[in-house]
Amino acid sequence: MTIRKQCLTGALGLAALCLSAPAATQEPVQLTMYYPVAVGGPLTEVVDGLVADFEAQHPDIDVEAIYAGNYDDTRVRALSAVQAGDAPALSVMFSIDLYELIEQDVIVPFDQVVETQADREWLDSFYPALMENGRTDGRTYGIPFQRSTIVLYWNKDAFREAGLDPEQPPATWSEMAAMGSTIREASDGEQWGVMVPSTGYPYWMFQAFAYQNGHRLMNGNGTETSFDDPAAVEALQYWVDLAGEHDAMPAGVLEWGTLRQNFLEEQTAMMWHSTGNLTAVRNQADFDFGVAMLPAKVQRGSPTGGGNFYIFKDTTEAQREAALTFVQWMTAPQRAAAWSIETGYMGVSPAAYETEALQDYVGSFPPAAVARDQLEHATAELSTYQGGRVRQALNNAVQAALNGEMTPQEALDRAQQRAERALRRYQ
Repeated sequence: MTIRKQCLTGALGLAALCLSAPAATQEPVQLTMYYPVAVGGPLTEVVDGLVADFEAQHPDIDVEAIYAGNYDDTRVRALSAVQAGDAPALSVMFSIDLYELIEQDVIVPFDQVVETQADREWLDSFYPALMENGRTDGRTYGIPFQRSTIVLYWNKDAFREAGLDPEQPPATWSEMAAMGSTIREASDGEQWGVMVPSTGYPYWMFQAFAYQNGHRLMNGNGTETSFDDPAAVEALQYWVDLAGEHDAMPAGVLEWGTLRQNFLEEQTAMMWHSTGNLTAVRNQADFDFGVAMLPAKVQRGSPTGGGNFYIFKDTTEAQREAALTFVQWMTAPQRAAAWSIETGYMGVSPAAYETEALQDYVGSFPPAAVARDQLEHATAELSTYQGGRVRQALNNAVQAALNGEMTPQEALDRAQQRAERALRRYQ
């Protein structure tokens, strides 16, 4: 129980009696947080441990973490709770949910919650590439936490067996196609050269191909797309040709959820996947593997990905202050470093990589720095108004092309037409 001193002063102010008396115990501020679990590893245990540590240091704040499935599930559940009058205080949701959350008027910018100069400096402490999906119109709505880029994982043992240099992953599109074909042939058809997932987040993988070909799929304020640009069509054609022309990848659609296991079981020598899988691959692979930036055509490049912290509008001032305290605690350099080591996700600030823990980890396990280094070549993840409709149009196009149902040009023409219809009222 909190003890406070009550001092009673005499009428003339000449004497005072101080008594130790029990103060009324203030109830902790209650925070509900929706949290996504989208990739492998015991993330719920890690987050539960972080929450417990935070509550031990902040007994005046209680945080209830609700694990709501993948990012899409989390958005749906959080918005349903808002509509039901039971809004969470905060959530980690897709960084690309920004425009939808603003349009529905359910979140508040952190600029309205921070108070001190130190708070404002904290807002500017994150990697700029990670903030592209969290800021718009000069305001900061999302704080990066569970963030990633796409990286290339390769099996060094498979490279050796195919007569390739195990220390040299492909640096270009042509090298990846050629290496993939060599591995397929050397294994007598038992192992694929490369797999790129095309369920779950096909738009994300396609965005990487397009950006590597020098093309950005959307404008900077969420109102326009350019899916049918010649550079985008060429990028999708290359993805299709990895199977049809080069026999380096299986034809058709490849599952996001099982791809890591395919790599661990050596069904493929290379895979494109989130850096969020890094710790799980390290813990489970029984072969020598490496991690590299994605290969280039015109340039290197990957969209950023993953989740940001958001604070909901239907909260009290006390809840907003408590939520800010929690988010600042979770993104502090030492904690961001520990989070990166535990999960494979990125440390979200330069200061995280200056900690002794992450410096030692990167020194002993260099792949841990690849996603960070790739930020130099990164772009914002595809994010627009009507984001669900726009991304679904692009997802359908990618899968139609990979399945041979449409040519890349036909598929992307249709996706662009659907995106323009969805975005017409925002232009």
